[in-house]
Parts: sequence; structure tokens; C-alpha cells
Amino acid sequence: MKKRPVMLGIGAAVFIVVSVYLSSSPYTLTSVPLTTDVIHSAFAQQAELTLPELFKQTKDSVVEIESTVSNPSSSIIINGMPSEGQTTRLGSGFIYDAQGHIVTNDHVVAGTSTVYVTFADGNTYTAKVIGTDQYNDMAVLKIVDNFTGEKIVPLQLGDSSKIQVGQDVAAIGNPFGLTQTITHGIISSLGRSLSEPTTGGFSIPGVIQTDASINPGNSGGPMLDMYGHVIGMNTAIQSNSGDFAGIGFAIPSNQIARIVPVLIKNGTYQHPWLGIEGRNMDNDLALANNLPSNYKGVMVMKVVQGSPAYKAGIQAATLDQNNIPHGGDIIIGVDGHKIKTIYDIIDYQESNKSVGDKMTLEINRGGNIINITLTLVARPSIPPQA
Repeated sequence: MKKRPVMLGIGAAVFIVVSVYLSSSPYTLTSVPLTTDVIHSAFAQQAELTLPELFKQTKDSVVEIESTVSNPSSSIIINGMPSEGQTTRLGSGFIYDAQGHIVTNDHVVAGTSTVYVTFADGNTYTAKVIGTDQYNDMAVLKIVDNFTGEKIVPLQLGDSSKIQVGQDVAAIGNPFGLTQTITHGIISSLGRSLSEPTTGGFSIPGVIQTDASINPGNSGGPMLDMYGHVIGMNTAIQSNSGDFAGIGFAIPSNQIARIVPVLIKNGTYQHPWLGIEGRNMDNDLALANNLPSNYKGVMVMKVVQGSPAYKAGIQAATLDQNNIPHGGDIIIGVDGHKIKTIYDIIDYQESNKSVGDKMTLEINRGGNIINITLTLVARPSIPPQA
């Protein structure tokens, strides 16, 4: 156990950014404390807490994380410049269980195996990175020092499938290195899709949008309902300046509940993979393919060679002289569920399927409706960041 000084600085990313500080001096990100196995409803039968009560109940579960990066990434932009040459990140994590497991964003600890974790009382411990999921920007740490006597208070996970737009939420984190900060707002939207520089072009589905202030340093921090349950993990902001512009994003708690136990057990998480790229149908695309206006579905634009979709004979569109796609399979349903966008497919697959599961696609192929069943495999590895 040790004490360490905390230096503050400004780290700002551009557009959809991972709210992360990387620099030659320590900076802070934030992460969420969780419970173990049971998902507790976001609308539990108890009285809502006031903001002071909420902060008092949960603040001891949020920790600071300091990590040292040996190979800084050029893909993360801070103040308009790549993070090359910047070696230290300060962030946060949340207490997941009494065994010393802590959850945070993968981008907080990417590139390192050992980090320092500081509790609200100022005590600091060494922790190891024991599991990462780059695709969903999650990581699990385990304290390796003796933490007997430390106040360990895991947070409870809420059920993110039951949250509603307009619902009050609070975020706790370390914006700009200012530790133990709470902000308040509402859920602005649900079901967003988020792509980060570290996810290899794959999207994180079902992301929560909020207007609760989230700034560089809040990444990994808890988004809480007014009962003190974690309903999301603050991950990114959309901004042209790098500072909060009213739009923040959080990974839903049900994804955390599904993935974290696997990371603790196996160190990695395998995401099911279909192997297509698709374009959402619109009126122009429908007209070009002799379909009614407002026809809903996803036209297959690319099929990855060797993928489940390729082996099942899914057909991609071809482009005419005007670059208008024609003749591709149009996916209109998955396992009996109607779909409208490519994100519906991704969200269903991530929420309901595992590697090795079968999935049935309902397809419009040249005006004929057919069903094709295929077996999902694990996503290919993300290429190393440049």
C-alpha cells in the first residue's frame, strides 16, 4: 500500500472520443463499481435517493486508476494531437465484488498489465489486469496487495433493459482529474451504436445517451439510477472541442453483467460474428430494387470470405454504373424478429447469441422470402493499433 501525488492536466479528444487522459503526467478516467452475479432492477421497490444520499451511498465504490503505457497509441487524439509519447493514464474503476475485482474501460488500462488503484480514503494498492474485452471497451482488474481492512463496497447493477428516456441519472467520476465528482442529468436516448478507435470497426450496440456532464476523466465511471444502482458505464462523449457538449455515452449494465463474469473466469470474451456489412434500406434503395417505399430491412453490401454468412451462401449486392446497389440479399428478420437496421441485427446478436449458436435470417432474395440458418463463430482478432 502506498500514497501517491495526483497531478492534474487537460486531455481533450475530438468528435466521438474516448474520455481518457493520456500524458506524461497522471490524468484521470472513471469507472463503475458493480455487484457480483444478480442484476437488480433499476426500479427496485425502494424510495428514490436524493443526490446527496446517492453520492454518500456510492462514492466509496469508485476508485482512481493509474496505468503506465509502454506503447502509446496514435489513434487517440488529445487536444488535436495523437497520444504518442504520452505514457501515463489516470482513470477510475468500480468495485465489482469483495474479492478485489474492479471494472473499468479497456481504454483506461490498454497496453499495461499492472496498475495502481486508489480508494476514496486515499489508500493505494497494486492491481493486475486479468481480463479485457476490446470490442465492448471493458476490463477487469484484481487487487494483488493485501487489502484487509479496506472498505470494500460493491455497487449493485441495475437492469438496463428497464430504463427509460427522460429518467434521472447521475454520473460519478474524475473529470479533468477532479476526484469524487458527481453530475446529474437525464437519459437522453437509448439504443445508440458507438464505434471507438479501439474496437476494430465493430460497434458497441445498445449504448445509453445522457446529458449528465461527462468530460475527459469520466470514462469508466458509473451511471447511476436514483436508487444507487449502476445502469451504465460512462465511456465516451461527442464533442468538437474535447469538452462536454451535452452528449455522453454509457455502456449498458446488462452488457457489463454478461461480459464481466466471463472476463474474470477466462480473461477474454468471445463475441458471436456473422461476417457481413450492410446498408439500411431507404426509399431510394427500395425504388432502385423495385420494392415499396418505406421497405424495412438491411441490404447485404459485403460478405467476408470464410465467415458464417459466406458459408451459408448469403449474397452481397453489386453496384451499377451509378453506384446504386442491386440484387443483394435483404435481411428483414432474425430468429423470427423483424429488423429495420443493421444495428438491430448487431444488438440482437450481442444480447441473445453466443459463439456456436445457430441464427436464422429471414431474407428477401429477388422478391422471394427465404430463411437461412447459420452457425455463429467468434469475431476475428482486432489488428494491433498503429
